[in-house]
Amino acid sequence: MRWPRPISPPHPLLVVLFVALCSIPGTTSLRLVTLDTIDIFTTGKWFSSKPTLYFRCNGDNMTYLPDVKEANLIYTFKGEESWQPLTELAEKKCKRCGLYDDDFFKDHVFDEWEMCSTEFKDGKYTHFKEGQFNATFLCPNCTGSAGDSGAHHSGSEVEPKKTSVAVIIVVSVLASVLVILALFGGYKYWLKKKRERDQLRFLKLFEEGDDMDDELGLSNEL
Repeated sequence: MRWPRPISPPHPLLVVLFVALCSIPGTTSLRLVTLDTIDIFTTGKWFSSKPTLYFRCNGDNMTYLPDVKEANLIYTFKGEESWQPLTELAEKKCKRCGLYDDDFFKDHVFDEWEMCSTEFKDGKYTHFKEGQFNATFLCPNCTGSAGDSGAHHSGSEVEPKKTSVAVIIVVSVLASVLVILALFGGYKYWLKKKRERDQLRFLKLFEEGDDMDDELGLSNEL
């Protein structure tokens, strides 16, 4: 009976590389945007006063807001609703997003704007459109910080430095792994050559022993 071959554990060097990559800030954190509060001032409907709101960013699907049913009423959310989060933002690239009211003839556009992760201050961002709506969005992992536009500008200058440091760390880790693999391969090669030399030495001694036995056998016959 043959037992199944045991599954070998991952190589320790791969584990070290994975941990090093995960330790770089921003490699594992998701910039998920959720809706905190919203207050619409109009519905944009032709024949109905009940809104059918949805939020959408370029490249994403429509996210309907079923809880928003009336205008001029502030709705607050926990971020755990089934339709949350609204979208995910990149670190350095904005998304074109908008808020709409689904209508039979033509959807009403509350507003369309560029949403950027750097605009979130302490994880919060408020967007106001006069006569349309006022909404607050949350993104705990977004890179914005409290302050004015000057602070936002200085933060954008720091981002390339963070990126260069992350690249240096990744390159250093990869170089270290390659060096370790090279040393390990060299050690294995040395062991192989040493084993071959020992086998040749043993065979040589065995042949010399056979020659001595042959000589002894001839001398005894004489």
